Amino acid sequence: MTSLTISKMEISKDNKIALVFGASGLIGGHVTQFLLLHPAYATVIVFVRKPLKLDHPKLVQHIVNFDQPESFKHLVKGDDLFCCLGTTMAIAGSKDAFYKVDFTYPFQAAQMASANGVSQYLLVSSVGADPDSRFFYSRVKGELEVALRTMGFWSLHIFQPSVLLGERNENRFGEQLAGKIGRVFDRLTGGLLTKYRPIEADVVAKAMVSAAQGLKSGEHIYPSHWLQGLAAEIDQQLLT
Repeated sequence: MTSLTISKMEISKDNKIALVFGASGLIGGHVTQFLLLHPAYATVIVFVRKPLKLDHPKLVQHIVNFDQPESFKHLVKGDDLFCCLGTTMAIAGSKDAFYKVDFTYPFQAAQMASANGVSQYLLVSSVGADPDSRFFYSRVKGELEVALRTMGFWSLHIFQPSVLLGERNENRFGEQLAGKIGRVFDRLTGGLLTKYRPIEADVVAKAMVSAAQGLKSGEHIYPSHWLQGLAAEIDQQLLT
């Protein structure tokens, strides 16, 4: 694990350890792939319920029960934690189940990471995240963002993508339809609602990995329409 000198706010750019929660999901899968290719990372550790169908010399897989964080908290050690956990109300089936996946698990991951000295926490949140929102989905996302600000990470990165585009392992018909409608509406309005324009999942993933190399302390919020430009930087990083 690379060292962090708080007084100088420096992190070594190479030989880093990445931690990924949600590696089996749409964004998390792309994040894992980009991390494995990135020269700054010597090890990529994923925490999953079932083994990924992926083999790479940098990859370490921990099969865990997210409802028993005490059983694996000692393993959450590294430099950059990428939290890509998330579901939908339709898939979760209830508000309680949704809250567990979208708040409890990411927050517990942050607690374990903070206790073990992880430097950076990078979270996939959502456009419209607001702890005071009337909408349950947006409110939970907003509450998590607020909670993470108390964890004391050297650097906290929050990404707020709009509707995601890309191939999923499970069928999310509502999101697919919203993506198609969003693209049509965006063209019809001449991009007036750029903030809500659907975005490719791999673009979000590239933006996350790119941001982790910025070595910027403090809290950073990335609206959906900023991610494309940030993602463009990753191709150059992968060539170095």
